[in-house]
Amino acid sequence: MQFNLADLFESVVDKIPEKEALVVRGAKRWKYRELDHEANRLAHFLLARGVGAGDHVGMHMYNGSEYVIAVLACLKIRAVPININYRYLADELRYLYNDADLVAVVVDAEFGERLAAIASDTPKLKTVVSVGGRLPGATPYEEAVSGQSADREGLLPSGPRSADDLYIIYTGGTTGMPKGVMWRHEDIFYAGMAGGRPYGEPMKTPSEIADSIDPAAGQLATFPVAPLMHGAAQLATFISFNMGQKVVLNRRFDAHEVLLTVAEEQANVISMVGDAMGRPLAEALAGPLAGTDVSSLIVVSSAGAILSETVREQLQSQLPNVLIRDNFGSTESGFNGDAAPGSGPAGGMRFTVNERTTVYLDQEKRPATPGDGRVGRVAQHGHVPLGYYNDPVKTAETFFEDDGRRWVLLGDLGTLEADGSVSVLGRGSQCINTGGEKVFPEEVEAVLKAHPDVFDAIVAGAPDERFGSRVAAVVQLRAGADATTDAELEEFCKSRLSGYKVPRLVVRVADIRRSPSGKPDYPWAKDLVARAVHPPQ
Repeated sequence: MQFNLADLFESVVDKIPEKEALVVRGAKRWKYRELDHEANRLAHFLLARGVGAGDHVGMHMYNGSEYVIAVLACLKIRAVPININYRYLADELRYLYNDADLVAVVVDAEFGERLAAIASDTPKLKTVVSVGGRLPGATPYEEAVSGQSADREGLLPSGPRSADDLYIIYTGGTTGMPKGVMWRHEDIFYAGMAGGRPYGEPMKTPSEIADSIDPAAGQLATFPVAPLMHGAAQLATFISFNMGQKVVLNRRFDAHEVLLTVAEEQANVISMVGDAMGRPLAEALAGPLAGTDVSSLIVVSSAGAILSETVREQLQSQLPNVLIRDNFGSTESGFNGDAAPGSGPAGGMRFTVNERTTVYLDQEKRPATPGDGRVGRVAQHGHVPLGYYNDPVKTAETFFEDDGRRWVLLGDLGTLEADGSVSVLGRGSQCINTGGEKVFPEEVEAVLKAHPDVFDAIVAGAPDERFGSRVAAVVQLRAGADATTDAELEEFCKSRLSGYKVPRLVVRVADIRRSPSGKPDYPWAKDLVARAVHPPQ
């Protein structure tokens, strides 16, 4: 056995077949044996439809057991599951379906109209499995698995699985169309799944996965509350399976549903994405769901977006005995490290990182020296992706080899501290250059969200004839706070930020637009502030 995700999962199944593996609130509960058998059935169906090793299969769904089963089914036959953002409309979907070379898709029936709108433009797509209803030309999920073998035998007609099998995660990033990050199974196992042991030394051999699980021991319950189409939720799910834990899911994020599910399933670990999920959870605990039994919680982990100090403090006040972790990482790097105590977007983010993460001075083609204060791009070497699928140009810009090691350059700018930690300034692509001064939106956003009348905010550069750009903010006020003036927000920021960082333009909206995973939609914000400066004629 190698470090192949399907092999590792099956080794856990064989060790604890009757333990619970997956629970979706309001739907079926799955034991490891049952989940394995169902994935085998769908895998046999896909094979019968001509899907095989190396083929790409789309996951166009909300959270649910079918999502997990479809991913496992693909891995079992050495096909590649492709995550699809369910918020995408026709143009984005058409691009992704074709860029990813999808030959099959498992899709929630409610997205049938969107799929139908692009079907004639996706010539490689031959097989559609519909979940939760019938679609023209599709096979309903129940019919797809009905009568199929639940055995593993016959799943590998093209040869054995390997550590080199691919796992691709599409990331929307903050600019441009989505990109597919290509991982070898072994690399994502170590870089994104903590080598099977997030709280200890990584596994050294594949057999350690099953050997480390005690069938007589109790189970922890991990609850990824972000969408499974987000890389962090996928990785959290596999980390849990690798440890023989129970995975808990809600179909979509709703703070009240999350807390009720924690109480019902006695969840121990929550994995979420930044303020967009953290603040509603904290406020629900302080308000309508005060007193809900969440005593089972041990860890609340944020990945994909950093918690502001305000929201972190809100969460911690409601969960005083829970460890709140800010994980630093990306689709291109997996896990890099944890936020150091006391750090935050407003006062500076500093991360204790793993030994493979550093700051790379890409113009000088060398890593930074600890403590030299030089600003470069955060980088990782060793277990990194192979590149972007179908995009050799961006691959060459982001991935390279140096001194016999594979490297990935991330979008974050930072400095390497003397103790080996990394201070992250912000995303280079979102940095605002105002009269030669650099402003990172995350710092300003954190200050705005500390104002008692501000529920959420995104900061972007607005066009300015004199300075090139000026700092602008798109702000969602709390209900009943309409009387708060722009001048009051500006004064609040002036007391906490250097003058050139203070927003000189405020655009108010009813709701801040974020991705389903909670990441800010910077292109949307930039367009809003540009329109405020130069209204369309």
